Amino acid sequence: MTYLALYVAGIAFIWWVFRDGWAEPLKTILSVLIPLALIILFNARAGRLLFRNPIVGIISVLPTAVFIFKASQPIVVGINSWIDKKNIDFVEMKDVVDAEVISKEEA
Repeated sequence: MTYLALYVAGIAFIWWVFRDGWAEPLKTILSVLIPLALIILFNARAGRLLFRNPIVGIISVLPTAVFIFKASQPIVVGINSWIDKKNIDFVEMKDVVDAEVISKEEA
């Protein structure tokens, strides 16, 4: 089931990149994956302590997830601004020539 979800997400990501370019989908995917990875890492490390008692584990999952999500936002914003800066640098390259295409019927 996990493979099916990853397959569908991969196809959706490829379609999104094809439709909108690579910058916006990459920024959105990273803004979801970075907090997710940090939450999973924290829960894997602290799971022995937090989930020894199920009541403590259930009560502490949501606040820790919210705290880690809020704490990871500066990292996400920094990466997104770096992607924007690289995208702007690419658009403003001096070696790029803008050209218009005119069909033979219009000429």
